Amino acid sequence: MIFWSLVFAIGAGQAALLALALWRRPVNAQANRVLAGWVALIGVDLAVKAAYFHGPAPELLKAYRLVGLFPFLYGSLFYLYVRALTEARGLDRRDLVHLAGFAVSLLPNLGVFLQDAAQQRAFFEHLRQGGYWPGRPWLDIGLFVYSLSYVIAGLVRVRRYRRGLLRRRSDADRMSLHWIDAMAVSQIVIWCIAVVQWLARIPWIDYPLIYGAVVGWVFVVGYLSLRQVAVAAEPAPASVEEARAEEPAADDPRFPAVEARLAQLMAQEQLYREPALTIGHLAKRSGYPEYLVSAVINRRFEGHFWDYINRQRVEAARACLADPDEARTILDIAYACGYTSKSTFNAAFKRQLGQTPSAYRQRHAGSAASGPA
Repeated sequence: MIFWSLVFAIGAGQAALLALALWRRPVNAQANRVLAGWVALIGVDLAVKAAYFHGPAPELLKAYRLVGLFPFLYGSLFYLYVRALTEARGLDRRDLVHLAGFAVSLLPNLGVFLQDAAQQRAFFEHLRQGGYWPGRPWLDIGLFVYSLSYVIAGLVRVRRYRRGLLRRRSDADRMSLHWIDAMAVSQIVIWCIAVVQWLARIPWIDYPLIYGAVVGWVFVVGYLSLRQVAVAAEPAPASVEEARAEEPAADDPRFPAVEARLAQLMAQEQLYREPALTIGHLAKRSGYPEYLVSAVINRRFEGHFWDYINRQRVEAARACLADPDEARTILDIAYACGYTSKSTFNAAFKRQLGQTPSAYRQRHAGSAASGPA
């Protein structure tokens, strides 16, 4: 167990440093403070595990059992972190309701926490001889489902946030919360390992392996969370009445004029070149209300705002790449057309034209070279 004790100690140290870095990080400050608190709890959990696996002792039983129930907090904290990230707001007293699963998990263990020294030693011997912690299988299953439901609820919120980004921003790729997927999937994997260990008792799938995976998760979270970009808060949803009042009719007579104005802004002013262009800014420049501009893009151009702007950018880049006199690099062209990363540009270009930018340029360079003298 010395090996696992060392692994857990390393994970605890990493968690402590990460929690401090996240707490002080100005980007997405409110969300990062929720994440910092969560990571700090994991650090405490791993530190107690490290001490217990290094030298099991009756005096550590209460702390060991308490941190063993922390996972029933983690699903809730994941959801609260996602909510804070997408809404740019911290926690308040009403959020205590999300700790209900952890509170319920404490109930069957109250006897352990109230033991005196003699009872602790007796219970410690009971565990050393292969005995089990107090618990009820039906309750454990309910708590597993409870925690997993919070992870799923967080992913649903992320999906809704992404859809909102596509409707509002041309730089949706930069803040689409892809790291949340990795955090969620790794949590689900850890929960699956725990369930398999609990139900099947496979020798090599054991308790240390579960928390070894938690240590790996801390490093993954550290890498991803410290690289995250600033996330735009999700706007408050309009009421049903407001949404209906703003929704234009399918045959709104203003549509052709709006469509023509958008085409003018793209062709003459090339607004698509602005990396962080939003539909609000485009509507302001067009002189039409945002809901009307959004409706035209959705109905006349058959896609979200993000799709519409990306089509403009790719078409502009395509024209440059097809020009044999264009001396700029592909990356320079991508930046000039409004992209902020090579990977985003390559993906958008291939999705629209079926080939990579470099292949497209080479094909047209070859066509120009083989043309008539």
